[in-house]
Amino acid sequence: MTEGITPDRRMLEALVCPLTQAPLSYDAERQELVSRPAKLAYPIRDGIPVMLADEARKLE
Repeated sequence: MTEGITPDRRMLEALVCPLTQAPLSYDAERQELVSRPAKLAYPIRDGIPVMLADEARKLE
């Protein structure tokens, strides 16, 4: 993520996983939104969540 750009906390709280509709947890260190049920981490790029399964990192 580009320095100085932080995602809006209210926006992040409103987002859900597009696959499971489950709430997401915000990982500030990795700049990701994590869906535990889907075992995916969606990236946040330049302050914008990329909510595409193809762009998500698979969790172990």
